Amino acid sequence: MKLFKKNVKPSGIDGQMESVKGAEVKVLGSGCAKCNELATNAKQALQQLDLSTDIEKVTDMVEIASYGVMSTPALVYKGKVIISGKVASVDELKQLLSK
Repeated sequence: MKLFKKNVKPSGIDGQMESVKGAEVKVLGSGCAKCNELATNAKQALQQLDLSTDIEKVTDMVEIASYGVMSTPALVYKGKVIISGKVASVDELKQLLSK
């Protein structure tokens, strides 16, 4: 796609990550900057814990509501919401993911 005479390629969550359907880790949100930051932090935490770095991005509001999430961004791990309404640091996510 060309935008203002520059080649711009469609991108994933933060320009480097692609959404992976069926991943154990899901970022719930509209795709805003905070959602992207949470996805980036989650990927770093997963790498440091030697876990799969596959992340699914969920933007469908009905699906987000099915998790009981009222405030995004949120992070789901193995079907359970582990954080909602804020961007967690890499260290916070490492603690939550290792429980």
